[in-house]
Amino acid sequence: MIKIYGIKNCDSVRKARKFFKSHGIPHEFIDFRETPVTAETIDSWLQYSDINTLFNTRGTTYRTLKLKEKNLSDDEKCQWLAKENMLIKRPVVTFEKHVIIGYNESQYQNLLSKHT
Repeated sequence: MIKIYGIKNCDSVRKARKFFKSHGIPHEFIDFRETPVTAETIDSWLQYSDINTLFNTRGTTYRTLKLKEKNLSDDEKCQWLAKENMLIKRPVVTFEKHVIIGYNESQYQNLLSKHT
């Protein structure tokens, strides 16, 4: 089953959920605030993606924590993602061995064409 990770009030997450719903694709939504993402889950995503894509440097949380000044290593970024899920770029869409980070309708279409 397709899983969408994010928060309810994020515009990109809402668009992703709407996309899958409008195409009649069953999916599960996991809200970071209600069910925090673990380090193990983040590690599993990083098998199919990249830390710099997953780590949101444009959000308020990144600026508030002043992480730019810390010049974090990839391992430190992973630790921060597990500690502070709001640093994860949203949405994260997973299906089998696929991980799509951020709203990307063409990648969603491509994923659906392979698995329908």
